[in-house]
Amino acid sequence: MSNAIVCQNIRVSGVVQGVGFRPFVWRLARELGLAGWVRNDSRGVEIEVRGAAAQVKSLTERLEQEAPPLARINSVIARDTAPAYPGDDFVIIDSRSGRAATMIGHDTGVCRDCLAEMFDPGSRRWRYAFTNCTNCGPRYTISRGLPYDRARTSLRPFTLCPKCQCEYRLPEDRRFHAEANCCPKCGPQLFLLDGEGHRLADDPIAGALAMLMQGKIVAIKGLGGFHLACDARNAVAVAVLRERKQRDEKPFVVMLANAPSAAHLVQMGIGEPGLMTLPTRPAILLRKRGSCDAALPGVAPGLALLGVMLPYTPLQFLLFHEAAKRPAGVGWLERAQDLALVMTSANPGGEPLVIGNSEALLRLYGIADAFLMHDRDIATRCDDSVARITTGGLQFIRRARGYTPRAIKLPISGPSVLAVGAWFKNTICVTRGDEAFVSQHIGDLDNASVCDFLEESVTQLVKLLGVEPAIVAHDLHPDFHSTRFAADFAQQRRLPLLGVQHHHAHAAAVLAEHGILGSTLALSLDGVGLGTDGAAWGGELLRVDGAGFARIGHLVPLALPGGDRAANEPWRMAAAVLHRLGRNGEISQRFAAQPAAPAVAQMLAGDIHCPPTTSMGRMFDAAAGLLGIKSVMAYEGQAAMLLEGLAQSYGDILPLDLGWRIEQGRLDLLPLLAALADEKNPERGAALFHATLAAALVDWVRVLAPAERTVVGSGGCFLNEVLLRALRARLGAQGIQLIEARQVPPNDGGLSVGQAWIALQHLVGSQGSAGGCA
Repeated sequence: MSNAIVCQNIRVSGVVQGVGFRPFVWRLARELGLAGWVRNDSRGVEIEVRGAAAQVKSLTERLEQEAPPLARINSVIARDTAPAYPGDDFVIIDSRSGRAATMIGHDTGVCRDCLAEMFDPGSRRWRYAFTNCTNCGPRYTISRGLPYDRARTSLRPFTLCPKCQCEYRLPEDRRFHAEANCCPKCGPQLFLLDGEGHRLADDPIAGALAMLMQGKIVAIKGLGGFHLACDARNAVAVAVLRERKQRDEKPFVVMLANAPSAAHLVQMGIGEPGLMTLPTRPAILLRKRGSCDAALPGVAPGLALLGVMLPYTPLQFLLFHEAAKRPAGVGWLERAQDLALVMTSANPGGEPLVIGNSEALLRLYGIADAFLMHDRDIATRCDDSVARITTGGLQFIRRARGYTPRAIKLPISGPSVLAVGAWFKNTICVTRGDEAFVSQHIGDLDNASVCDFLEESVTQLVKLLGVEPAIVAHDLHPDFHSTRFAADFAQQRRLPLLGVQHHHAHAAAVLAEHGILGSTLALSLDGVGLGTDGAAWGGELLRVDGAGFARIGHLVPLALPGGDRAANEPWRMAAAVLHRLGRNGEISQRFAAQPAAPAVAQMLAGDIHCPPTTSMGRMFDAAAGLLGIKSVMAYEGQAAMLLEGLAQSYGDILPLDLGWRIEQGRLDLLPLLAALADEKNPERGAALFHATLAAALVDWVRVLAPAERTVVGSGGCFLNEVLLRALRARLGAQGIQLIEARQVPPNDGGLSVGQAWIALQHLVGSQGSAGGCA
C-alpha cells in the first residue's frame, strides 16, 4: 500500500510567505523523490505533490514538524486530487492572486549567517546595510500586498544583478526565492545628509558615527520608521535631544551591541539575555544597577528600569562594527562594546513615526543634525516593541515591530469584526474567521496626524486581510476620535455599531488570547475609562460572561479636583485624600509650592468641579502625591513608575494592619492612604502601599467571590511588577490562579482585541449574562 502512487493537493495556512516556505517544500519534496509544484497564493501556500503514498504522507507530516523558523503554521489540509502537472520533477511556480486568506510575516532581526557575510572582508556583501535572506530581514514594513512577492514590496525598483538572481534561483542557496534579496551592486544604498539636507561625501556609516561621538543628533532610517540617535554616555547630547524632541523626563531606550555590553548597566535574571536576542528584538525593560545613571546620565531619570535593545538591522550593526574598528568575523559580537546609543522613535510632538526621506528632512528639521538614510521605501509605519520579563514570561508594554501582524487564535470563528480601540496607546484589531490581527502601536489620539494614522491602519489591515467587517466596535466614550471614526465607518457601510465598556474590553482581551469562554471573574485596574453610568471607572471587579458583564465591585470613589487635570497632577489626588480624611485645612500649606492649592481646597470643600472616580491609577497618584514623590507628571504613568521603583528599592514589607475596608462590594483604601499621609520615608511608604494594596485586592476577591478559583488581571496597573508579584503569591496561597495578558499589553494597547472579541461573540449569538455593551 505504501508503494501506491497518489496525488494530493495540500493547503498550508498561517504565516507561510516571506519565511522561506516554498524553498523548504522544494527541498523536502526533492529529498522524498516527489513530483509536483508549490506556489504562494492569497490563501497561503498551495502544493500539488505526486509519488509513493508513504512519501507523500511523510511530506505532509514534516511540513509542520520541520517548518522554517519564521513560519507559523495554522493548518495543513491535504486532499486527493487528479494531477495537473505532468512533469517528473518538483518546481516552484508563479504566485496566484486572489482574495487574501493568509498574512504577511513580521520583520525579523538580521541572522547570524548574514552577519558573517557582512563582516567578511572577502564577501561581496562586506559592510552592506541591506543584507538579508529567507530567514531574516524586513517583511511587514516593506510589503504592499499579498501574495508576498518582490513586485509587491519596496524592493520592486531594484532589479536583481546576475549574482543575486543566481542565488534567488539556486535551490541549495538560503536566498532561494528570497524576495528582498539584493547586494551593493543592485540593491538600496546608504547616504548621509547634513541638517540642511546636503549630501556628505564621507562613508555614511563612518560619518554618522563620528557625528554621534561629537555629541550630535542623527536621524537614522530603520525598518518601520526613523530613530533619533545620540551618544547615551554624553549627558549634554541626551539633554539636547530631550529639549529638541520636547521629551522632558520620559525615559529613552538604549541600544547596545550585545548582552555583555549591558552587564554593567542592568541586572539580568534567568532568561533575560535570551529575550534580548530574540529574532524579533523587542526593547526589554531591565532593572538598573547602581552605576547605570552615572554611566548613562539623563537617559531614564529616577526610574528603576532601563529599556535595552540590541541591534536588529544591518545598518545598526554596522554602527557598532565601525565603533569596534571594523573587525573581521563575528567574534567581536560576543565581547562587550563601549558604544551605547539612545534610539528613540522619530515622532516629534507625539505624531506618528517619520518614514519618508523628504518627510524626515521636513519634520525633523532643527531636531536632527544629520540624516543617515537610504533609498528603500518604508511601506508601513511600525514602532519598536517594548516588553519586560515576568514570572509568566514575556509581557508587552507596546506590541509592534517583530510581532505585528501575528494573529491571535480565537476559540470561536465568525464574521469579520473591526475594533478601533480607545484614546491612549491606540491599536486597531480586525478578525478573520478565528483569528484576531492587531495593528502596530498607533499612539495617543491627541493630534490630527495620529488620527489619520488610525484611519490609514484600518484601510491597510482590512485590505491586507481581504475582509469586509460585519460590525464595528468602539469604546463608550463619545468624544474619542476612534469612536467618531467607528460611527462614520459603520454609517458609510451600513454596518451595526457596538459600544464596549472600557474595562469589560480590558478583561475580554485577556480572555480572548487565552481562549476562555464562559463566566469569569476579572480585576480591571487602570487610569480611567467611561463607565456605563457615565462616571470615570478604573478600579473594577467584574463578572464577564460572553459578550456581557456585571460590575460586582469597585473602589470607593475619590474626588478628581479639577477634573481631567487631576490625572496629571498627583498633588491634587493627595489633596482629595486629605479632604476625605477631614484634613482639608492642611492642603494649602502642604502643597504651598502649587499656586492652585488654596483653590483646590475650596473646590473640595464645596464639591465644585470634583467629579468622582473609582480609578486605581489615581490611587497610585494619590500615594505618590502624599509621599512627596511627584507633584506634577511630565508623562502619563510617571508617578506610578516612580512609586514602583522606590518600592523595589525598599524591598519586602508586611501589609498595613486594617489598611482597607470592604463594604457593600466596595473596596476602601482610605486607611492605607491615611498612613501614607504621615509617612516620612517615601521608600517605605511606597513598599507599604504596594504590599497593602495586593493584600486588599486578594481579600476583595475572596469576600465577593469565595468560590472562584481563577481571576483575570487586566488594565495598565498590571504592568506594575511589584504589585503583580505580590498578587500572584497571595492569590496562589488562596488556591486562585491569576490569568494575565501575554500576547497583547494589559494596558490600552490591548483594548481593541477585547472589543473585537466581545463584538464577535455578540455576532455569533454568544451573549451571556446581563450588563455589558451599550
